[in-house]
Amino acid sequence: MSVDKNMNVLIVDDYNTMLRIIKNLLKQLGFNNVDEASDGQMALEKVQAKSYGLIISDWNMEPMTGYELLKAIRGSGKAYQNTPFIMVTAESKTENVVLAKQAGVNNYIVKPFNAETLKNKISAVLGDF
Repeated sequence: MSVDKNMNVLIVDDYNTMLRIIKNLLKQLGFNNVDEASDGQMALEKVQAKSYGLIISDWNMEPMTGYELLKAIRGSGKAYQNTPFIMVTAESKTENVVLAKQAGVNNYIVKPFNAETLKNKISAVLGDF
């Protein structure tokens, strides 16, 4: 199965510079349909209004964290509850990784990261491209 690089991708981070970095890395990898949200609540509204093939979210945001967003999406009972979800964080605490896995995260990236790391994490979730 080949990866559809035309799929909609949602990136969520409360730090505009990080949104820009991730968006540029995704563009380098060939993903051009990228939407942005600055917190979990905004992301949840976008996910409810539009279909996404991948969500990449920061963990630490206010007022709704990436972890809370993940739990809301996975517990929704809706079509998007199975959307691949990659969590991004500056913290590599084992308990956070365990919590995210239990909540249904598909993969986990620790900042800082580069295009190759992002590609490997996306490939692990969606398949090689």
